[in-house]
Parts: sequence; structure tokens; C-alpha cells
Amino acid sequence: MPFFRKCRRCLFSVNQPLSQAGAILVTSVALLSCGPEASGEASGERRIGADGPDETEGPALGSTFTGLREVPPPTGRGSMTPYLWAGREGTVYMSWQEPDESGHAVRMAELSASGWSEPHTIARGEDFFVNWADFPSIVELPDGTLAAHWLQREGPGTYAYGVRIARSVDGGLSWSDPVTPHVDGTLTEHGFVSLFPAADGALAAVWLDGRDFAEVAEGGPLEGDMSLRYAEIGVDGAPGSQTLLDARSCDCCQTSAALTSEGPVLVYRDRSESEIRDISVVRLVGSEWTAPSTIHADGWYMPACPVNGPAVAAKKERVAVAWYTAANDEPKVQVAFSGDAGKTFGEPSRVDEGRPLGRVDVMLLKDGAALVVWLETTDRGADVRARRVRPDGEASLPATVAITDVSRASGFPRMAALGNDVILAWTDTGPDGTVRTVVATLPID
Repeated sequence: MPFFRKCRRCLFSVNQPLSQAGAILVTSVALLSCGPEASGEASGERRIGADGPDETEGPALGSTFTGLREVPPPTGRGSMTPYLWAGREGTVYMSWQEPDESGHAVRMAELSASGWSEPHTIARGEDFFVNWADFPSIVELPDGTLAAHWLQREGPGTYAYGVRIARSVDGGLSWSDPVTPHVDGTLTEHGFVSLFPAADGALAAVWLDGRDFAEVAEGGPLEGDMSLRYAEIGVDGAPGSQTLLDARSCDCCQTSAALTSEGPVLVYRDRSESEIRDISVVRLVGSEWTAPSTIHADGWYMPACPVNGPAVAAKKERVAVAWYTAANDEPKVQVAFSGDAGKTFGEPSRVDEGRPLGRVDVMLLKDGAALVVWLETTDRGADVRARRVRPDGEASLPATVAITDVSRASGFPRMAALGNDVILAWTDTGPDGTVRTVVATLPID
């Protein structure tokens, strides 16, 4: 069952800030093989459409992976919320957060052919907003500069927190003083950030912004609409002018951004006046952002935030977007493709196996297929699953990457390209509670 959040005229249970110590559930996590024996599926082509899986005879797309190799990262006990960014020259950066003597720390490391580097601390503090769903990130800019964000409390209210962004010009050894991209000064929520490179060495930031809320009482319910906003941060660290992208978005679902050959695309969960919470896209064309456009009209009526955002990937003019929906009380993970840099999208293909939790990530592969990862509910808890899907709906056999559980502590699995391979990261909810990573080998079809 997905987790929902009660706030801002919503109806379900509050998704409170989460410390790792209070969130870990004792559940074993094991790497599994990727063939039919692991997935329980028979071999054969699988075409996935709006009506669900349909097995037909014929040549199969094949297995999702031909192998999984665990590469233990330099994360400590209690580490959580991994985020991955594919860097230059076959490297991957990962950020995460974990408890330390000062409260919590945001850390990072780099993975290359020689393995993981030593971890470096981006920031630490006693007043960080540590949450299972609204987590830090790291990106690499074209000149090799790293940028990272985290969340920090700004007042006594439960959701009075803001975004902090710092840069490193020495591979993460040292970090600049943080800057805040939003300048409204309100003690309201600012989070669910997407960072990506902007023009001329600047850094782009998109976030959900609660400045329009009126706080009724300290830590109490809020009234107003969450908005989606954008700003660029120059090489001097100064935030530029801010742009309102959508005046009414879903309150607490992740945003996701990717760069196409025609400019950046941003996807997020929208929120209509009638509480339809489908996925929308906006694009930066020249110097102007387009109006929001619905990727697919699922028609999910949802009077609360499902805490389940979309993910986007792009290669030149090709774009893939994966998302979770439960329209008509039927949970689904779907993926849709665009061949024109996000202007239009085809009909979505269903990815899951009937019991998804969502929590998706997506990347585009060289052969034009998308690789989608998500959490699937099982009789043993939940699995981190992955599969390849082509734009025509043909899909590989699903791969089970790890066994986890349905709790908030299991978080959101992430992935990134590592040369010709893929690295996947997730939060192990076992007794030691730590981030784990595997490198997966893709078949050559």
C-alpha cells in the first residue's frame, strides 16, 4: 500500500520526518538471479499495454540483466536515501545521508573502474530535515564542478525547511558555503529538488515551494497551494530570478529533470482543482518555459499526496518518463516515450506485475529501450524490480535486484549508467540499515 500524507486539505496519515534509527525494520535483503527462476515468469516475448501483461509466442527481448555484482559502497550504518548521477568518463557520483556525532551528515563518493572512492562529507548539522522521500542529490556540471543540495530547518514548524546548495571544484574534497535558491523568506516547505546544468556554467534548480501557505499553528495544518518554481544559480553562487512553473502542484512528490538536445524537460505530479493528480511536463524552450502539459490522462482522483513522483531520462531528442498511478483503484507503473524532446508522448506501457508500490526511476539505453526500476509488493514484503521496455511496448523479463519491504525506510531505488553497465542503489532495511549498490550487466540484443 502506498504511503500518503495528511496536510494541505489531504486526508491520509502524516508522513513525518524520518530518522533512520526510528525507521529501520528488520528484513533481510538478498541479491537474486535475473532469469525466469527469480522472477517466476516463463520465457517468451511480453508486450505490455494498458490492459496489463500479455504473453505471446515469439522471440523474446530477453532478460533484463545478464549479471549482478555487488559493489559495497563506503556508507555507514544508518545510511539512507541514495542518489546517483552519471558523471563524465564512465564514473558515477552517489550522495546519501547518515547519522553522525553532529546529528546528520550528507556524504558523497565516486565510483569508477577501480571501485568506490573514500567518502567525503558535503555538509553536517543538527538541524537537517531528514526524510525518506525528500532527499539530497548531487550533480556534475560540464566543467567538472560538483553541486549538491540538502534540506535544513528554518523554523519550529514541522514543514518549515529550506533548500541549501553547495559546490565543489576539487572532486568533493571541499565544499563552498551553501546558498538558498528561494528568497521568499517564509517559514514553509521548500523541497523535492531537481538540480541540472544550466547554460554558461550556471546551475539550475527546480523545487516545490510552499510560500503560498498560511500556517495556522506551529506544526499544524496548512492552507494554500504548493507551487513549482525554477531558478538559476550563477558561478558566483548568487541565485538568479525565479520563475513560477506551475501555481498548483502535488504537495510532496519528487520532481525529475533531464536534458534533451532542445533543452531541459521537467516532470512532476500535477494537482487539478478537482484533485486529479496525473503527471505533467514543462520544457525550457530558449529562455521561456512552456505551459504544463499532461503526459497521459490517467485521471487519478486522489485527495492526498501519494508521495510517489515520476522520473525522466533523455538522450538527444528521445525522452522516457516513468510514473506510478492508481487511477480507478488499479495501481500501475507506466512508462511513456517521446521522440521530439518531450513535446508529445505516445501511449504508456505498463511495467509492473500487478502489485506495484511505485517509487520509480528510469534511464534510456543505447538501443532505444528504457530501463525502469520500481518496488513491487510480494508475499515476502517488496522487491526492487527492474525491466527493459521498448517504445512499442515489448519488454524483457523482470529482474529482482533485491528483497526489501514496504516501509518508508526502504525509500526510493536509484540507478545510473556506468559505462556500458548500470549501477543500482537502494536502502537496505536490515538490522544494520545501510545503502547498498550493485553493478548490473546489460545483455547485447
